[in-house]
Amino acid sequence: MWFVYMLRCKNGALYTGITNDIQRRFKEHASGKGGHFTKSFGAEKVLFFEEHANRSSALKREIQIKTWPRNKKLDLISKDKPLLKGA
Repeated sequence: MWFVYMLRCKNGALYTGITNDIQRRFKEHASGKGGHFTKSFGAEKVLFFEEHANRSSALKREIQIKTWPRNKKLDLISKDKPLLKGA
């Protein structure tokens, strides 16, 4: 199982990525080892995630989301709020 996720960075920016282990990946981002962008701006919280059957599907969705303007990403996050109550 693969996941597409969005993080809020400490500066308010949104970061989109894929992983097969959300908890591990968030810990990597939070510790500064997750990637150049989150190393620079810090990871604060996972705001959104969705499951995909395989890496290819997750990668296609990640690319799609990354092309969206911020307001469309926030719209996607707000529609997912019930899922995130326990996150």
